[in-house]
Amino acid sequence: MTHDELQTLLKAKEGEQLEFKEAKQQLDPDELTRYLCALANEGGGRIILGVTDKLPRRVVGSLAFTDLERARKEQTERLQLKVQAEAVDHPDGRVVVFTVPSRPVGVPIHWKGAYLMRAGDALVPMTPDQLKAIFDETVQDYSAEICRRAGLDDLDPACIETFRQMWVATSGNKALKRKPVPQLLEDAELLHRGKVTYAALVLLGTHQALGRHLGMAEVVFEYRSSEASIAHQQRKEYRQGFIGFHDDLWQTINLRNDLFSYLEGFVRRQLPSFNEDVVREAVLNAVSHRDYRKAGSVFVRQFPERIEIVSPGGFPAGITPENLLWNQNPRNRRIADSLRRCGMVERSGQGADRMFSACVREAKLVPDFSRSGAHQVWVSISGKVRDAAFIRFLEQLTAETQATLSVGELLTLDYVQREARIPESLRPHLDRLRDVGAIERSGRKVLLSRRYFELAGRAGVHTRKLGLDRETNKALLLKHIESVSSDGARFDEFTQVLPHLLPSQIKVLLRELKAAGRARVEGQRKSARWYLGGPKKGGR
Repeated sequence: MTHDELQTLLKAKEGEQLEFKEAKQQLDPDELTRYLCALANEGGGRIILGVTDKLPRRVVGSLAFTDLERARKEQTERLQLKVQAEAVDHPDGRVVVFTVPSRPVGVPIHWKGAYLMRAGDALVPMTPDQLKAIFDETVQDYSAEICRRAGLDDLDPACIETFRQMWVATSGNKALKRKPVPQLLEDAELLHRGKVTYAALVLLGTHQALGRHLGMAEVVFEYRSSEASIAHQQRKEYRQGFIGFHDDLWQTINLRNDLFSYLEGFVRRQLPSFNEDVVREAVLNAVSHRDYRKAGSVFVRQFPERIEIVSPGGFPAGITPENLLWNQNPRNRRIADSLRRCGMVERSGQGADRMFSACVREAKLVPDFSRSGAHQVWVSISGKVRDAAFIRFLEQLTAETQATLSVGELLTLDYVQREARIPESLRPHLDRLRDVGAIERSGRKVLLSRRYFELAGRAGVHTRKLGLDRETNKALLLKHIESVSSDGARFDEFTQVLPHLLPSQIKVLLRELKAAGRARVEGQRKSARWYLGGPKKGGR
C-alpha cells in the first residue's frame, strides 16, 4: 500500500469493509480474528491499526504484531481464508493493515462458534434469517425442480401456443410450429422427462393449477390516486401463467399513463410518464428473480407519478442495489432462459442497464432500489420529467456527434445535471464526455456544456458558473496573501486554499493577478513568496 492509498483510506467512512483501531501497543489476536471474521461475512475488507477511528483521522503508530508474517499465518489458519498483512511506514508512525477476502458463496465464517457481523461500532452474531440467506446461496434453481403433483393438463393451452409463437418469432425456427406440445416444452426445458417444472407453472400454469401447487406465483396490481391514499381505487389479481397476463398488466397500467408535453422549437412533443420498456423490465425481474419458496405475491402499485414493484425474497447472492447494473445472478435460471427464448427480455430492454439509460434519457429519476432488504426487493420507477431541456440536449448531442453513450456515461451526465457528487466509479467517464462535447470542466468542477444552458434559456447561468468561479478563486488567493501579510505566501499554501484545482490551474490564476497588478512574487521556486500589490518600486 502506498502513502497515497493510505491517505485515501484515512478519509473514507468506517463501514462494513473498513475498520480502524489505534492499537498503539498491541491488539488481542482474538479480537483481530473477530473483526476479520465480520469483515469476511460482509464481503471482505481491511482493519487498519495505528490510526484513530474518528474523522478527521490521524496516524498515531502501532507496535502491534511485530512478527507480521506469523500473525498473518495464524489468522489464515483460524479463518481458513487467505489473510494478507502489511506494514506501512508513515511519517507519523507504523501502520499495520490486515486484509481479508469475502467468505465463499454459501459459507458464513465463524470464530469459536460465533458467526459475526458489524452493527455500528460493535460486533454481533448474525441473525437466523441472515444465516439462512447465506446457506440458500448454494440452493439449486428452484424453478428447474419438478412439481411432483402437477401434470401437463395443469398448463394453459392458450399460454403454450402464445409461447410457441413468440419463440418462433424470436428464433426464426419455423420447425417449432410443428412440434407436439410435450416435445416443444421439453426442448424449452419446461418439462423434464415429461414432468412439469415449477418454471412451467409460473409461465404457463392455469389459475386452478397455481392455486393447488404454487399459490404464491401471483402478481397483484393496485392503483392509488395519491401517495397519501390508503385504500386503492383499483385492484387486479393475476394468478395464472405469466405469458398469459403480462400484456394485460401493461395495458392496465397504460390506462392511467399521463403524457408530459413540451415544446421543441415550434413542435410540441409528448412523452408518457411511464416508459413501457422500463416497466416491463421491472415486472420481468420481479417474476423471474423472486423467491418462490417464500409466501407472498409480487405487488405492482401505481400512483400518478410513480410505480413501485415489490417482490418476495431479497436480491440473489452477490447482487446489491449498488452493483445490479454490472453483476448478474438469476435466482430462477429456468424461468429467465424461457423468457429469453420467447424474446421477452429483448423486448423489455435486456436488463437493468436499459432501464437506467431510458430513465436518464427521459430526464427522470433512475430506478430506486434503496428500500430493498433481506426479505424483499423494492423498486420505485418515477414518471416525472424533471427537465425537458436535458432531453433535447441528449438528443441533439447524439444526432450531431453520432456518439453512442454507455449506461455509465449517461449516469455520469445525470449526476452532473443534478450537480450531485459523482461517485469515484463513474469519474473515468468524464474524459470521453468532455471529448464529445457533453460537459465542461473548470478545475475539478464539472458542468454540462453551454449547449444545454442555451436550450434551457439559461446561457447567463453558464457564464456565471464559469466566470464567478474564476473570480471567486482569485479572491480567495488574495485573501490568503493578505492574511499572511509581510511573511508572504508560499505556493504550497495556495494548493490548500484551492484543493479542487490543479497546481497548473492555480499558477494561471496567479499570473493573471500579477498581470493585473494585484499580486507580486519575490524569489524563485521554493523560496518564492507572494505579496499584495504590484512590483516594488524599481523592481520588475
